[in-house]
Amino acid sequence: MNFHIMTLFPEMIMGSLSSSITGRASDKGYISFNAINIRDFSKDKHHKVDDYTYGGGAGMLMQAQPIYDCYKSIEQDILDKGCKSPRVIYVTPQGSVFNQKMAQELASEENLVFLCGHYEGVDERVLEEIVTDYVSIGDYVLTGGELPAMVMIDAISRLVPGVLNNDESAMTESFNNYLLEYPQYSRPEEWMGKKVPPILLSGDHKKVDEWRLEQSVIRTKERRPDLYEKWLAENPPKPEKKKRRKKKAAEPLASEKMANDNTTEDNNIGTIS
Repeated sequence: MNFHIMTLFPEMIMGSLSSSITGRASDKGYISFNAINIRDFSKDKHHKVDDYTYGGGAGMLMQAQPIYDCYKSIEQDILDKGCKSPRVIYVTPQGSVFNQKMAQELASEENLVFLCGHYEGVDERVLEEIVTDYVSIGDYVLTGGELPAMVMIDAISRLVPGVLNNDESAMTESFNNYLLEYPQYSRPEEWMGKKVPPILLSGDHKKVDEWRLEQSVIRTKERRPDLYEKWLAENPPKPEKKKRRKKKAAEPLASEKMANDNTTEDNNIGTIS
């Protein structure tokens, strides 16, 4: 997986992604990231990349030409390596809200390009020309697109095979199948009067898995009822099995009952009281 980030602050991107899990994954070749300075593609002698907006308004707008040329340089390099044109993600509050499902989808791509806006935004014409996905990380405004891009890159990277030491971790964390992660515990067994749930010390893996699922459902229902409803829609409760009623012994027919009564009377004939 290769990440290409178009930005005005490449040092901000590289300084963050070069550490921790993403940094180690990059060193091992599972992922790569390259921050490209949009200013390098400006035709202005002062490397200017912004200008006033037509129609007036506060602030400056990023110009189309430097961004377009920056992207075409990235795209050409990707095509030269025999790959298809990449998806281009513009991080904006106007986009679809990023979530785990989207991260899983994007993790299947070989190349992703992120466009980080600044100032009052980006000239609409270049967005129409190159952007394939408009994505937001939440309903709030930041000073630039670098932080949202790094958030998405981190989440996507974790789903690339080999990035995590234990690939199973990505499948048991929060938001997998709409459920939040279950509570977890480590040593010591008792801390500040609080003990580890006994089931986790039992060694019974089946019961532990059942307990963890139960806790995930409870936690999701309490903290994220919106996610719980989605989980419930895909995992409806199984209908309870109706208990079979025990069949009552069949009552004797009237003729049989009469015959039995006659037999009793015949047996009583000649009995001395």
